[in-house]
Amino acid sequence: MSFLKKLRDRMFRSSDKIGEGLEALVADDAAGAGTGSAVPVQVAQGEEKGEAKGGLLGRIFGAEEPRRLVDDAMLESLEDVLIGADMGVETAGRVTANIAEGRFGKRISTRELRGALAEEITRIMTPVARPLPIYAQRPQVVLVVGVNGSGKTTTIGKLASQFKAAGKSVVIAAGDTFRAAAVEQLQVWGQRAGVPVLTAPEGSDPASLAFDALAKAQEDGADLLLIDTAGRLQNRADLMEELAKIVRVLKKKDPSAPHNTILVLDATTGQNAVTQVDIFRKIADVTGLVMTKLDGTAKGGVLVSLADRFGLPIHAIGVGEQIDDLAPFDPEDFAKALVGQE
Repeated sequence: MSFLKKLRDRMFRSSDKIGEGLEALVADDAAGAGTGSAVPVQVAQGEEKGEAKGGLLGRIFGAEEPRRLVDDAMLESLEDVLIGADMGVETAGRVTANIAEGRFGKRISTRELRGALAEEITRIMTPVARPLPIYAQRPQVVLVVGVNGSGKTTTIGKLASQFKAAGKSVVIAAGDTFRAAAVEQLQVWGQRAGVPVLTAPEGSDPASLAFDALAKAQEDGADLLLIDTAGRLQNRADLMEELAKIVRVLKKKDPSAPHNTILVLDATTGQNAVTQVDIFRKIADVTGLVMTKLDGTAKGGVLVSLADRFGLPIHAIGVGEQIDDLAPFDPEDFAKALVGQE
């Protein structure tokens, strides 16, 4: 199964949220009744007698699809649909304004609206679609951060397996020293991928483990060191300071480390992800994002909001628990899945 098909199959609620909304707002006044926003189709010059758009040519080119006039009322409804899919007020407003450009005063079908929306989302997302960069620096230290339950541990396991399969030498540091389940989960992934997992006794200082893991990775000549961290609520100053300490300690061993700091976000949290990015950037100098749990959420639009507001690279997205359910972010595939476009 291709990843695009997975996106389409698994982003049901997100796609339905926008897709059904688009159908509803076009059908709401497509027949020219109700709000008064729809108007009769103008017959263009040369479209006389049997050659009007309701004829054979019209059917061939889809002119008999339900259509609605692009006016203020329609655009307001469109903006509401996008906000409902968690695209955020500012981003939804900009997207709606761009959709209106060149279309205001014209009639549009649901199919055309889906296409226009997918194009606009792709335009926003394309600049941030960048796989995790691989540098000549060895070991390349990748610090993975995020709040509780965001999917950090699983993401690290998948990344380790994928990079190992690509021929890279990988070491994992189980830096969530306060949660035994996270360490065990990483050990399972490590065994599966043939990647060593460095651990410390429960309750140990995570910064100390990170320092030792970097020393070990340097000694072994590893290509990548992936460091897990405990889930941190962005409103807990003590936990955020602990994260800052990990960064400081790594720099004592390698002033350029960490070379990447990936923030893992749970798509089901919606606009809370915006706050998380804002705060984690200040604490840990986030360099890129991974969005998990896009399967079965109505809030996938938040990724568009994040790209529009922060412009941080989006390295990968996840739609399930299997190793191939985490894939490099493809803006066009994502946009099509989000709007329910075939």
